[in-house]
Amino acid sequence: MAADSRKDTGPEAAHLTLDELMPWSVRPLRTGRSWVTGPDPASLKARWDRLVRADGEEQERLFGPTRFRTPRTPVAALPGQTTSTARFARAPGAYPDPVRVLHGPFDEQWLIPDHRLIDAARPELWRVTDAHQLFTVEHGYLPGDDGPALSVTALLPDGYAPAGRPGRVRPLFRRPGGAEPNLAPGLCAVLGAAGLGGDAGPGTNGGEPVTPEALLAWTLAAARPAPGGCLVPLPREGALWSAGVELGRELLRLHLRGAHGGERPRLPGGQRPYVRSAVPPRPGSVAYDAGSGTLLLDEGRIAPVPSGAWEFRVGGARMLEVWFGRRAAAWTGAERDGLDAVGPAAWPREWTSELLELITVLALLDGVRDRQRELTERIGAARTIGREELWAAGVLPVPAAARRPSTVLGGQEEGPEGQFTLV
Repeated sequence: MAADSRKDTGPEAAHLTLDELMPWSVRPLRTGRSWVTGPDPASLKARWDRLVRADGEEQERLFGPTRFRTPRTPVAALPGQTTSTARFARAPGAYPDPVRVLHGPFDEQWLIPDHRLIDAARPELWRVTDAHQLFTVEHGYLPGDDGPALSVTALLPDGYAPAGRPGRVRPLFRRPGGAEPNLAPGLCAVLGAAGLGGDAGPGTNGGEPVTPEALLAWTLAAARPAPGGCLVPLPREGALWSAGVELGRELLRLHLRGAHGGERPRLPGGQRPYVRSAVPPRPGSVAYDAGSGTLLLDEGRIAPVPSGAWEFRVGGARMLEVWFGRRAAAWTGAERDGLDAVGPAAWPREWTSELLELITVLALLDGVRDRQRELTERIGAARTIGREELWAAGVLPVPAAARRPSTVLGGQEEGPEGQFTLV
């Protein structure tokens, strides 16, 4: 960070950016070919089989070569995966089991985890993906958008943004096993000494301790999008900190959908959405009847669906419309060609279950928006911990090493053509 940034003025000058809070970030994945991801794992297997059966020019065409990947590119295996590292055209090897990923906010899809098929898979993220890890993803800035600034997931995220510039991916931990938090060094200690967690100092109230998980919860509740990256105000009052962490933990529960041993989100009885009329085999449109609170998939009917779930937007895009469009493209996308055209012949039953859960998550997230607005108002009227203070405490500027991935020692990874490296 530039030294003169301490002299910024304005009402938000003291607010940290997410880049200062969580300094190590990774650019979004870049697959280079859309057919390696999809909402239907059976279709990914069918695409692989078709590619393997093809040869010569046909395999080249189906593969979709770029300057980073062709069927003859030698590539190391992804960390934690046992895929072949021989050139694909010579020895494709066995089909790797697809992995669950977050494709943009709130859309869980599947990815073929073969490094030979992906232009930029970001191996540094795969090295730290485990049962302890959480990833924060910025949605990108869009003027006038009042949707959430961030998503948090336990899945590997691809960083896709519905609108605007894709945001960075920030792991909560820099090493496997929940080791070495990806936070500005000394930040938790300084905030604890300021009395936020009841550790010491004026205003102590015995509230939420300042842990990496609590700071992530606060960030999810309090972050606001801005042109230069998300802004994260840090309060001085222990009571405000505790209220924000409590709200953030509820948001985390909804974002994680039962990951890490949590409970899957559920609406109260009488408010849960159900299939009233079966989704047809190949629905071509999705719409909403506000009068009856019904989601319409051609003649399919799902209700009750609150208007807040239907209108839930990120980057100006309705999440339910985006989610449906990616799936209906299997039979409505006339322009699809090659392996992208390989998809389910009809709507799988699993998609209906996933849609019901997505409606539930969006409805519950919409239900806490008033609490988020109230928190924002309280922050606006409260004193915050300034950037000058963190410079004086040595937390800022963030050291260059904190912006680079940690060296993960002791794990063998297979390099191109079967060679092993120690990382």
